[in-house]
Amino acid sequence: MRLKDQVVLITGSTTGIGASMARLFVSEGARVILHGRSRQRGEALLQELGTEHAGFVEGDLIRADGPAAIAEQALECFGRIDCLVNNAAFTTRGRIEDTDVAFFDRIIAVNLRAPLQLIRELLPELEKNQGCVVNIGSVLAHCGQANMLAYSISKGGLMTMTRNLADSLGTRKVRVNQLNVGWTLTENEYEVKLGDGLPENWPETLPVDAVPSGKLIAPEEIAEAALYWASRSSRPITGSVLELEQYPIIGRYGNHEDPENKPTDA
Repeated sequence: MRLKDQVVLITGSTTGIGASMARLFVSEGARVILHGRSRQRGEALLQELGTEHAGFVEGDLIRADGPAAIAEQALECFGRIDCLVNNAAFTTRGRIEDTDVAFFDRIIAVNLRAPLQLIRELLPELEKNQGCVVNIGSVLAHCGQANMLAYSISKGGLMTMTRNLADSLGTRKVRVNQLNVGWTLTENEYEVKLGDGLPENWPETLPVDAVPSGKLIAPEEIAEAALYWASRSSRPITGSVLELEQYPIIGRYGNHEDPENKPTDA
């Protein structure tokens, strides 16, 4: 069991990738502190995992005092924290014309300021336990889509923060790594695309240049990668930013453009 006797706080863990991580981490021996804004979803997942294996903290990361309150309540759950997974994020769309001060500040508050403040609040605990931080980023950090401007900026900032803190906290035995996640089929993503007018079977009808493997990444597959970085198995590595995507982010050449490289049924 790769997380035996470890206590892990996962923000935004009542649904999607966060919930998948919570389930996997518990199965690997961890006690997980769930976090979210919906008490109903949090309590439902808590009952599924069992109160001996999980706790739940309700809190809004957009508030300036939110991270401090969440950190305090999280420590009360099991008396310690060995790993912080900064997973919560707003994915609200917006082009430059939509990105006024209020919109920008809202995205940055949750996606960048809150992870920084949570690390700051939990640093004494992480240092005491020689713990680690896993930041969940996005491949959009490298450039992003036109309608994801503020989101992309926030994830680019998260990437810089990961490397900066890994460098500055390494001698204090606190590791900081990041997973830049590609297009993943979460419940929320499925509903967003339905709202865009796509049919109910849209995940099965995507073009091969978008999903060379023939299917979107599943939240459970991201959770498997996160498990390694949350565990002591990845020690002493720090400052890594790993791309979890189906094609190279740098130097990508769409397979569909090569007539000799055709998709198979495998």
